[in-house]
Amino acid sequence: MMTYIIDNKCIMCGACEEQCPSGAISIGKDQYTIDKNLCISCGACAAVCPVDAPKDEDE
Repeated sequence: MMTYIIDNKCIMCGACEEQCPSGAISIGKDQYTIDKNLCISCGACAAVCPVDAPKDEDE
Protein backbone atom coordinates (compact mmCIF):
# COMPACT_ATOMS: atom_id res chain seq x y z
CA MET A 1 0.00 0.00 0.00
CA MET A 2 1.22 3.49 -0.88
CA THR A 3 1.80 5.87 1.98
CA TYR A 4 2.29 9.61 2.03
CA ILE A 5 5.33 11.65 3.00
CA ILE A 6 5.58 15.38 3.63
CA ASP A 7 8.23 17.14 1.57
CA ASN A 8 10.23 20.25 2.43
CA LYS A 9 7.52 22.60 1.11
CA CYS A 10 5.76 22.17 4.48
CA ILE A 11 4.99 25.54 6.09
CA MET A 12 3.94 23.97 9.42
CA CYS A 13 0.38 25.29 9.28
CA GLY A 14 -1.05 22.15 10.92
CA ALA A 15 -3.93 21.65 8.50
CA CYS A 16 -2.81 18.12 7.66
CA GLU A 17 -2.49 17.00 11.28
CA GLU A 18 -6.03 18.16 12.07
CA GLN A 19 -7.48 16.21 9.14
CA CYS A 20 -5.58 12.92 9.52
CA PRO A 21 -8.11 10.28 10.64
CA SER A 22 -5.42 7.81 11.72
CA GLY A 23 -3.26 10.18 13.76
CA ALA A 24 -0.26 9.48 11.54
CA ILE A 25 0.90 13.10 11.31
CA SER A 26 2.97 14.79 13.98
CA ILE A 27 5.06 17.90 14.28
CA GLY A 28 8.76 17.45 13.61
CA LYS A 29 11.74 19.73 14.02
CA ASP A 30 11.36 21.65 10.75
CA GLN A 31 8.12 20.26 9.31
CA TYR A 32 5.30 17.84 9.96
CA THR A 33 6.02 14.14 9.44
CA ILE A 34 3.90 11.10 8.62
CA ASP A 35 4.32 7.78 10.40
CA LYS A 36 4.25 5.21 7.59
CA ASN A 37 3.00 2.55 9.99
CA LEU A 38 -0.12 4.61 10.79
CA CYS A 39 -0.81 6.19 7.37
CA ILE A 40 -3.90 4.68 5.72
CA SER A 41 -3.29 6.38 2.36
CA CYS A 42 -6.60 8.24 2.44
CA GLY A 43 -5.21 11.49 1.02
CA ALA A 44 -6.94 13.74 3.56
CA CYS A 45 -3.64 15.49 4.28
CA ALA A 46 -2.97 16.19 0.61
CA ALA A 47 -6.49 17.51 0.11
CA VAL A 48 -6.14 20.26 2.75
CA CYS A 49 -2.48 21.26 2.37
CA PRO A 50 -2.16 24.80 0.96
CA VAL A 51 1.32 24.12 -0.48
CA ASP A 52 0.92 20.51 -1.71
CA ALA A 53 3.57 19.18 0.71
CA PRO A 54 2.08 15.69 1.26
CA LYS A 55 3.09 13.42 -1.60
CA ASP A 56 2.81 9.77 -2.53
CA GLU A 57 6.11 8.31 -1.30
CA ASP A 58 6.75 6.91 -4.80
CA GLU A 59 6.58 10.32 -6.54
